[in-house]
Amino acid sequence: MPYHIAPEVVIDATLYTLLAFSLITWTLIFFKIWQFAKNNYYNKQYNTAFWDATDLKAAEQLPAETARGPKARVAACGFAWLAEMTHPETCTSLKFRGSPQDLLEQTLRKQTQDEQRRMESGLTMLASIGSTAPFVGLFGTVLGIMHAMHDISASGSASLDVVAGPIGDALIATAIGIAVAVPAVLAYNFFQRRAKHHRASLENFVEGFLHIAFGDSNTNTSKNKD
Repeated sequence: MPYHIAPEVVIDATLYTLLAFSLITWTLIFFKIWQFAKNNYYNKQYNTAFWDATDLKAAEQLPAETARGPKARVAACGFAWLAEMTHPETCTSLKFRGSPQDLLEQTLRKQTQDEQRRMESGLTMLASIGSTAPFVGLFGTVLGIMHAMHDISASGSASLDVVAGPIGDALIATAIGIAVAVPAVLAYNFFQRRAKHHRASLENFVEGFLHIAFGDSNTNTSKNKD
C-alpha cells in the first residue's frame, strides 16, 4: 500500500464498499420478490382466462386487465405471428420459409427466452456480491491488522490489552463481509429456483399454445393449466 495513503482511508473505503453491497443486495431482494409475485399473479390470471376461452380468436380478444404478464406477452407474440402469416404480401419473406409449426415454435421460444432474461436480471449481481463480499471484508481485516501491528510496534508494548483491541476492530470487516454475503447467496439460490419454475411454466404454456394453434386433438391441453 502506498505510504501517502492513510490506512484508515482504505479500511473505511472497504467498509463503505460492503455497505454499498448490502444496499444493492436488499434492494434487489425486495425488487425480485415484487417482480416474481406480480408475474405469478398475472400468469395465473391469464392462464385461467386463456384456457377458459372457446378458441384462439376469443383468447386473443381477452381484455387488457387480464392479458398481462409473461404468458400474455408470449401469447401476443404468437397471435401476431399467426396474423402476419395470413397476409399474402408478408408470408413470402424468408422468416416464413419452413414448417409453420416449427416457425411459430421458434417465435414463441424466442419470446420465452426474453421473458426468462427479465426474470433472471439481477441474479448475477447477487451471485457476485455473495462470492466477493467475504474477500472484501478479509481485505479490510488484513489492512486493519497491518495497521494495528504498526501502531503496536511503534508503542513498544505487546501486552494483551494493547494487541486485542486493534485486532478485534480489524476483524469486524470480515464479520461484515460474511453478514453481507449470506443474504445475497440465500436470495440467489431462492430466486434461481423460482426462475426455473417460471421457465418450466412458460414452456408448458408454449406447448399448449402450439397444440391449440395447429389443432392437435390428441393432446390433453388440460395438463397445461398450471
